[in-house]
Amino acid sequence: MNTPIRTMLAAVAATGLVALAGCASEPAEPLANGDQKDVTVAVFNGWPEGEAVSYLWASVLEDKGYNVELEYADVAAGFTGLSTGDYDVNMDVWLPTTHETYVEEFGDDIVDIGTWNTDATLNVAVNADAPVDSLDELADNADLFDSTIVGIEPGAGLTAVTEDVVIPGYGLEDWELKTSSTATMLTELQAATDAGENIAVTLWHPHWAYDAFEIKDLADPQGALGDPEGLHSYGSTDFEEKFPTFAGWLGDFEMDTETLGTLQNAMFNSDADASDYEDIVDSWIVENQEWVDSLTA
Repeated sequence: MNTPIRTMLAAVAATGLVALAGCASEPAEPLANGDQKDVTVAVFNGWPEGEAVSYLWASVLEDKGYNVELEYADVAAGFTGLSTGDYDVNMDVWLPTTHETYVEEFGDDIVDIGTWNTDATLNVAVNADAPVDSLDELADNADLFDSTIVGIEPGAGLTAVTEDVVIPGYGLEDWELKTSSTATMLTELQAATDAGENIAVTLWHPHWAYDAFEIKDLADPQGALGDPEGLHSYGSTDFEEKFPTFAGWLGDFEMDTETLGTLQNAMFNSDADASDYEDIVDSWIVENQEWVDSLTA
């Protein structure tokens, strides 16, 4: 990608809008493949697997002549924007459980484009040397964890299932589920593991934290956190009409957890910030060029 785009990226990253290409004042001419040129991708705040895949596709599409904007949004705002056509696509919808309520609410105004990964799981994780291995051991070891599970955003599906199913199911009603943001949870996880202290956090696969920290998932003998889920791409109702070629590529898109993990590690398991992601993804693409080329073959 070119230098002007990188300059724009660095200038706007702090505002929560990451633009990988500018929008013209007039609609751009369609591409030769029949697709409209300008694509707006909704990226859920705090969901690194979706962020990584969105940056990947932004680079791929820009090389094909598209103008791509990545707009960060909370989950509720992301689904709302898809339903109104303010966003064209999002690549991080977890089904059948995590985002079920949003899909039910907006289902008539959004379109399932395809499933690209089927290994997504919700978890409660602890430091690897914690003397517990299962959720049913937490209640008897409350003092070790200060009767606290450090969570993520209050509106997240993982938060809801932890509050509504995990806590009552495992007798943790006297525990606090401390919610704030994914970034805050990761900061607390970093601090606790650096200090050699016990900590329990809500987390999910795929996530780069499993490579960055010495942590383990607690067994869930009751199945409270559900079965593995699929990661879906969802578009606005006119997505396939506006982008027939891109819709075809995205419908066929598959990315296994190992491949996704290498991309997430490159982007997030370092001191890089959003202004670096474009260069990191471009370098990762070069290292995985044959696979990337297959996405649009």
